[in-house]
Amino acid sequence: MANPNNSEFEPLSRTQILVFMGITAIFLLMVAKIWQKLGGVKLLSVEFNSQALLWSFGLALGISVTSGIVYRLWPAYRRSAEVYLELVIKPLIWTDLIWLGLLPGLSEELLFRGVMLPALGLNMAAVIVSSVLFGILHLSGSGQWPYVIWATVVGFALGYCALVTGNLVVPVIAHVITNLVSSSLWKINNRQKQQVSPDD
Repeated sequence: MANPNNSEFEPLSRTQILVFMGITAIFLLMVAKIWQKLGGVKLLSVEFNSQALLWSFGLALGISVTSGIVYRLWPAYRRSAEVYLELVIKPLIWTDLIWLGLLPGLSEELLFRGVMLPALGLNMAAVIVSSVLFGILHLSGSGQWPYVIWATVVGFALGYCALVTGNLVVPVIAHVITNLVSSSLWKINNRQKQQVSPDD
């Protein structure tokens, strides 16, 4: 059920969410490949190694811990995140969370860090522009500006680490892990709340 205090959102079914995630991922991948082809953009390097894994896990841990702190300390973000998470995650079953990690993690990182950063100059200005656009991508309604701000901050962290390491693997793995952790924690929390005070 959507948040009763926010009539802007209608509840979505599991199928609708999975289809929307798939279509969005395909669209972002197409934009990235077209931009890469037409703009002659060289994709950010893709290197699987132990250093990339350490960066990825460290970044994911940093984002997850900071997200938890921001969630507890900023009520507007907490409300915004709850609306978004209830809309997107509540209808999904546990195995769907793998897709929630992989599809955005791969498609968004390919576009925003893999293609956009090199196309815009692979510098701090490129990190800032790509972060703001990444944040805007997460705008799902007029009351969701705190979530957009947080997504922009996360985009900056992902972009900065991509810039420093020169390796697309780092933000991809960090993004996938962060999505998996946040969605799993929300599912666990939501289930515990329902067991303590069932509404139905």
